[in-house]
Amino acid sequence: MPLTPHDASHETRRICALASIVPVLVIEDARHARPLAEALVAGGLPALEVTLRTPAALDAIRAMAEVPGGFVGAGTLVTPEDVRAAKAAGATFGVSPGATDLLLDACENEGLPLLPGAATASEAMRLLARGYDMLKFFPAEASGGAPALKAIGAPLPQITFCPTGGVSPQNAESYLSLPNVLCAGGSWVAPADMVTAGNWAGIEALAREAAKLGNER
Repeated sequence: MPLTPHDASHETRRICALASIVPVLVIEDARHARPLAEALVAGGLPALEVTLRTPAALDAIRAMAEVPGGFVGAGTLVTPEDVRAAKAAGATFGVSPGATDLLLDACENEGLPLLPGAATASEAMRLLARGYDMLKFFPAEASGGAPALKAIGAPLPQITFCPTGGVSPQNAESYLSLPNVLCAGGSWVAPADMVTAGNWAGIEALAREAAKLGNER
């Protein structure tokens, strides 16, 4: 069912509000997908972004979509074909590094709520004019980090962000303390070596620590 930009942004905001950290996952082996999702959800991180950067990504989304309590999104959406494939695999939301009219049209037509990327005030204003007020700030650290996002927020307080790209346990609080930040995307909660080893208990512990971030707000 098609979505308006306003409804799409509202749904994306709801998902982003589930936890302060959204795991950004690069999955090489789809067999790891379900236990990884179960560990992250058990640790208090229900919103999961699976990047479409590996051949296993769509199969991983299919497996994660069956995990109770999880909300699985597809990251690195770039083309309308990406959008259709992600939706068919069971993704409940999408994430993109930037935004084009073709991509936005595809997400709206497919009924896939999108967290579109913006790195500048002009990009954010363009998306706001279309009806999107929940955006991804990417690449966060390379674009000036928390100080840059704070500066953008001064003239554009009606936009809320999920900074992603270089966010770590060391700097996450600097983002999460900003009034225009709802959550942040990070990959440290699912280190490749722990995933490969099947250390799901260790990943659940990392998720529990990450879920505590930003709780002083």
